[in-house]
Amino acid sequence: MSHPVEIDPILLTKVSKPARYVGGEWNSVVKDHDAVKLTVAYCFPDVYEVAMSHLGLRILYALLNERPDVAAERVYAPWPDMEDVMRSQGYPLFSLETKTPVRDFDMVGFTLQYEMSFTNILNMLDLAGIPLFAKDRGDDLPLVAAGGPCAYNAEPLADYIDVFFLGESEESTQVLADTIIAWKEQGKPGGKKGLLKQLSQQPGNYVPSFYEAQYDEQGDFQGLTVTEPGAPAEIEKCVVSDVEHVFFPTKPIVPNIDIVHNRAVLELFRGCSRGCRFCQAGMLYRPVREKSPEHLADLAKQIIANSGYNEISLMSLSSADYSCLPELVDQLLDEFKGQKVSVSLPSLRVDSFSVDIAKKVQQVRKSGLTFAPEAGTQRLRDVINKGVTEEDLLAACENAFQNGWSTVKLYFMMGLPTETDEDLAGIADLAYKVLNLYRKVTHKNNGKVTVSVSSFVPKSH
Repeated sequence: MSHPVEIDPILLTKVSKPARYVGGEWNSVVKDHDAVKLTVAYCFPDVYEVAMSHLGLRILYALLNERPDVAAERVYAPWPDMEDVMRSQGYPLFSLETKTPVRDFDMVGFTLQYEMSFTNILNMLDLAGIPLFAKDRGDDLPLVAAGGPCAYNAEPLADYIDVFFLGESEESTQVLADTIIAWKEQGKPGGKKGLLKQLSQQPGNYVPSFYEAQYDEQGDFQGLTVTEPGAPAEIEKCVVSDVEHVFFPTKPIVPNIDIVHNRAVLELFRGCSRGCRFCQAGMLYRPVREKSPEHLADLAKQIIANSGYNEISLMSLSSADYSCLPELVDQLLDEFKGQKVSVSLPSLRVDSFSVDIAKKVQQVRKSGLTFAPEAGTQRLRDVINKGVTEEDLLAACENAFQNGWSTVKLYFMMGLPTETDEDLAGIADLAYKVLNLYRKVTHKNNGKVTVSVSSFVPKSH
């Protein structure tokens, strides 16, 4: 039986945002570990505000906690000030729900959302007192697992992780829980390796210790050879075929402090039909699978009732591509009439249809519009297969300015393959063109164009 970590409240007053570490949020699930058969620590290798905004982890958290035999709890990376306190006072990394040390869980799962967080994973294992290398962890330590988009290129983390899950895990997570519970009840036959052998037979699971990596003289990765009899030579990702009926959480955890995306979220569809060359998600989450507007409206009603949020975000890789968007928006606006609940779209396609939809959704609360030209010149937009012209963008902005918008946000990337100085200068030119267009359309000087430029991160595949 493990003892919860008890942190001196006085110490908590010395760190920024103590609410990151205390738990107790509305809709969080606290269970007695002695009353369940499996305990899972879901770790997001980033700070609370980022981690709490992530939909994938919310889905898996709620999915496992629906089961009476499983307790799933959240673990996030502490901010450096809190990490100093933990290391100096000897506090191990702990879960938010029951303050249980991470090393006392049956399974520790990390989500791999972006490569820059890989070092946080190692730091969290170290804070938890768990040996970094999989080969150094005995049968008494938790199974360390990882999934998410970066799991498709697992090799940089292969030495540290016991098992990777490739693809969408709503269905495979249930199989995983059943497998671990059965293995525990049978007296853990074959130890951790016995469990990994079973898991390696299930779709989408990659167990690095059952393979050996080959590298050439330059140190470039050549491939994997199977070293454990029975491990599959190829691993296929899991895909949820029926997204209409797949589990979706309707009781989101409501944070006690503001987070990056502090609102209710609806996932309209999986996948994307666009095929932009720089977009990892557009490639990984194929094919496109939509949910019906009726089902989405019903989910929205439950989520708002259970959370008290006053904004619902329609989220997907390209939400304006949802085929039933006009009907859904009408249903939502009708449903929440008089409740002051607004509907928001993350970023819009550069066409007039999007602006018309935006006009409709912003009856309750007006916010800025976001467009993503991605590159400053047509040549580079063609290279990345973006399929948006300057004319498209200016026409959409003109439509927006005529309809009363005065702020536009433009998203770009720098460091794209074949980029020249001219392409970068094009970003500034395009921003000024949009600003001048505002002056021309409205004869006013209060327009605002925000330019956001992120670095392109190359993907291995």
